Amino acid sequence: MNKNKDTIFKALSDSTRRLILDELSERNELTLFELTSRLIMKSDLTISRQGVSKHRSVLEDAELVKSIRKGKYRVLTFNNEPLKNLVKGWIEQFFLKL
Repeated sequence: MNKNKDTIFKALSDSTRRLILDELSERNELTLFELTSRLIMKSDLTISRQGVSKHRSVLEDAELVKSIRKGKYRVLTFNNEPLKNLVKGWIEQFFLKL
């Protein structure tokens, strides 16, 4: 579980990756192109689709994002289960012992 925690925290440590999660939580299914466009327009980022794809890879390693191919597009979805499990584990470990 510690490796999973480290992977999640690494993924969340970058502000661009947090913006990606914000966008995916707002509109759950986005193509890589749509996500890149939203990041550029809403957050005034200067980022390429390849840059977003690299961040996507880190988020997928942490299991915070799932991507599937639909035809010629890659569709991304937000998976909040790892965050729920992390918070639940902390609550059980620290607060229920009080």
